[in-house]
Amino acid sequence: MADITLRIARKEDCPRLMELIRELAEFEKAPQEVTVSLAHFEEAGFGASPVWKAFVATASDADGKELVVGFALFYIRYSTWKGCRLYMEDLIVTEQWRGKGIGKLLLDRIIEEAKERQYSGVLWQVLEWNEPAINFYKKYAAKFDPEWVNVSIELS
Repeated sequence: MADITLRIARKEDCPRLMELIRELAEFEKAPQEVTVSLAHFEEAGFGASPVWKAFVATASDADGKELVVGFALFYIRYSTWKGCRLYMEDLIVTEQWRGKGIGKLLLDRIIEEAKERQYSGVLWQVLEWNEPAINFYKKYAAKFDPEWVNVSIELS
């Protein structure tokens, strides 16, 4: 495996993170669902009241330039039953870098972050047809909950 470094995301990473988000949306057959602007994404992560953080996975190209090849974006979710929990919104590794252990590095770092903060757990969603991701998460003894249904109200 190439040398992969994990670090906290910086504002200047946002254009690349948006590229990876669009790549994920294409994979999930929903590119039209990405409606957030780069400006809003940056403000939500690095503005006066940030609501998300992310760990980025980087590698170096042949010229030694840093490349962001994946990331895990997260935020705090509060459960009235369980207390503070870390919610992983997305874990993305660009296609040409998959299968190299980067997803494991990112998920391990997310779990470590939750433990450091003394949260009661980590939650996320996975599409029911995404077998590679489901099989990956099963290696962590992740609990899959078929009982709850996703609900949302779109405001724009």
